Amino acid sequence: MIKAVIVDDEKNARLVLRELLRETFNTIEIVAEAENVAEAVAVIEENKPDILFLDVDMPDGTGFDVLKKTNFKSMRIVFITAHHEHAIRAIKFSAFDYILKPINSNEVIETVNRALEEQNAKNTSDKMDAVISNFNSSMPEMKKLVLKTSERIYLVNVNDIIRLEADNNYTNVFLKSGEKILVSKTMKIYDDILSSNGFMRVHQSHLINLHHIKHFENQDGGFITLSDGSSIPVSKNKKTLLLEYFSSL
Repeated sequence: MIKAVIVDDEKNARLVLRELLRETFNTIEIVAEAENVAEAVAVIEENKPDILFLDVDMPDGTGFDVLKKTNFKSMRIVFITAHHEHAIRAIKFSAFDYILKPINSNEVIETVNRALEEQNAKNTSDKMDAVISNFNSSMPEMKKLVLKTSERIYLVNVNDIIRLEADNNYTNVFLKSGEKILVSKTMKIYDDILSSNGFMRVHQSHLINLHHIKHFENQDGGFITLSDGSSIPVSKNKKTLLLEYFSSL
């Protein structure tokens, strides 16, 4: 059996999640629950769960305070949060799964299935530096992005990403170091994550870091030259948006 712990300060949220897990996942055993940071640390240390459902906001701290005080490296973690924009963005950047309140049964099932498919729980440790750094950042921009390939997890500084290029259902990520990382996520996912962090989708197949623009050739749709020397086409319907960005500088 897969041992699970639920940490949430809302009794009703714990009840809904508990019943849903029991009805849907016969391989998951809920061994303990907690409603605050202190209780959470105690039950995690006692039960050593395989999967932890962890609320972000609690009366005596956050879910990240719980993780700082426990050995989370062997656990799969699914965050639980209300509409906390900064927390959700930090979690997305760090490639963790999360459940959004009010709890939706279909979303929970999809999220838990993804978490159970995680082949190596130690990946939690690789991703935790990113989520804590991003959540604790006083700046609106996220600092670190987790990129998962079939072989490894990369933790990269957002500023080190020059551009992303679509490749069917995959995305190539190009870094300042010259490294190219192929990830099995669509461009749309990264567009949603990065568009508020200094990136712009200038073409259906190209998402660029605006801080890495060297110059723009203003002809037809136009072409952008980036700091790595790459030349990126600009679609006609994105040209106005790009020119507005230049005007705002």
